[in-house]
Amino acid sequence: MARRKKGEAVSGWVVVDKPVGPTSTQVVAMVRRLYNAQKAGHAGTLDPLASGILPVALGEATKTVPFILDATKGYRFTIRFGVATTTDDAEGTATSTSPVRPSAADIEAMLPRFTGPIEQVPPAFSAIKVDGERAYDLARAGEAVELKPRPVTIHWARLTGCPDGDHAELEISCSKGTYVRSLARDLALALGTVGHVSALRRVAHGPFREASAIPLDKLTALGHIPPASDTLRTHLLPLQTALDDIPALAMSADDASRLRQGQGVLLRGRDAPILSGPVLATHRGDPVALTEYSQGELKPVRVFNLGS
Repeated sequence: MARRKKGEAVSGWVVVDKPVGPTSTQVVAMVRRLYNAQKAGHAGTLDPLASGILPVALGEATKTVPFILDATKGYRFTIRFGVATTTDDAEGTATSTSPVRPSAADIEAMLPRFTGPIEQVPPAFSAIKVDGERAYDLARAGEAVELKPRPVTIHWARLTGCPDGDHAELEISCSKGTYVRSLARDLALALGTVGHVSALRRVAHGPFREASAIPLDKLTALGHIPPASDTLRTHLLPLQTALDDIPALAMSADDASRLRQGQGVLLRGRDAPILSGPVLATHRGDPVALTEYSQGELKPVRVFNLGS
């Protein structure tokens, strides 16, 4: 007899506005407990010192996480000039200083060099693996960590303010794999000084924006208002929210049943749709499966078990 999963079959996305302090894993655990969900995961780590959008997937929505991991992200951050740190943020210890402070005009003139496809060396204190070990574990152990440059894309970058001579506030839109800490470090060096990230906030992640995010403390408070399950579900977005950029195709009841059983569905003929790549198959508006369309056939890749 199969062991019954603990928790309820809750599925969807909760867009948490993470505060500074907890890790992303801690936030996921809190959300999972609040919703009593069988499984949960997040779509991109936020450092403890970072705040902002952390999309948490519950239940069947965890099957759509890969589509959010690759999504464009937006950040708002502050660079402190004049001090370099071991971690390239305020958590590390100082490694060097500089008396040079760039002007707003200097920063704006330099930003185009860091816009578009660029090569970026990740911070030594990062989760990238080196010979099977996490780079941050090696760095904490005092070992020299040499990471290779990686291609990333900064779609746009702009200076939004300079509150004083030591700090500059910026916003960027960037690709998967971009390290804001590396950008701050490299921008400061290009300006003839050193620097690190003193504040960081994620303001966009794929289809998720600040307007749809709920602060973690508010979400936790709602969990204590009866009936908690109904109150919390008002902040649960459909799992297909993560698939906004993927074409959807309505299926008949028979074809939906075939897909749920792992069988392909033929779409050949004069009325067959023109499709390519991944397709979200739906029935009566409900997601049935993520499929791959090839040679006139929809083949299920991820089947959603929503009890419909």
